Amino acid sequence: MLLKGKVALVTGAGRGIGRIISLALAGEGAMVMVNDYIEENAKSVAEEIKAAGGEAESIQCNVANFEETADMIKAILKKNPVDILINNAGITRDNLLVRMKESDWDEVLSVNLKSMFNCTQAVAKAMMKQRYGRIVNIASIVGLIGNEGQANYAASKSGIIGFSKTVARELATRGVTVNVIAPGFIQTAMTEKLSDEAREKLFASIPMKRLGTPEDIAPLVVFLCSDKAGYITGQVINVDGGIAM
Repeated sequence: MLLKGKVALVTGAGRGIGRIISLALAGEGAMVMVNDYIEENAKSVAEEIKAAGGEAESIQCNVANFEETADMIKAILKKNPVDILINNAGITRDNLLVRMKESDWDEVLSVNLKSMFNCTQAVAKAMMKQRYGRIVNIASIVGLIGNEGQANYAASKSGIIGFSKTVARELATRGVTVNVIAPGFIQTAMTEKLSDEAREKLFASIPMKRLGTPEDIAPLVVFLCSDKAGYITGQVINVDGGIAM
């Protein structure tokens, strides 16, 4: 098992990509701390991992809140090290720029980008002290190529990339790697809301002519968290069916 004995914290893990990442990490031997804003979702995924023979605990926390996040990670560190951090929490509040509410901008930047700062800062000292850590941040190809109606989302995902490259430089000498995965359009609750017309337009832009799945993302997360990826840091890897090639 690639991750036996490691402890992983996955944010936004109650559904979608975060859920599948959590299951994959646990399947490779990691003990997974399943975080979600909705307590029932986190508990459900933790129970799913346990039912499959893995180790997991659920933790309800709003990772967009600095103090709440710091308290969560302090509580984890009292019992276990944090070897792996997967910053996955994210939301959308889509609208054209001229119609976008300030609250839609602020909420998306807070959940998608500020949460990265909150979680990463809270684990960084511990990882530096143990001279080991794997941080994988989930961005989006929208942060690279833009997308109509998603100025807030694109800004947050672009911010993740700049943030991650900087933190990768700061932590590199301490054995901590920081990498970014930029998924394309993935089949989740978000994409299920698309109209037939929007879905056809989307397929036309994807060279592989299909949406991705969370299962397309999880194996790469596992690899980047393993010792096999110890010399990879500061990278942005697209998993997008070829959209941004």
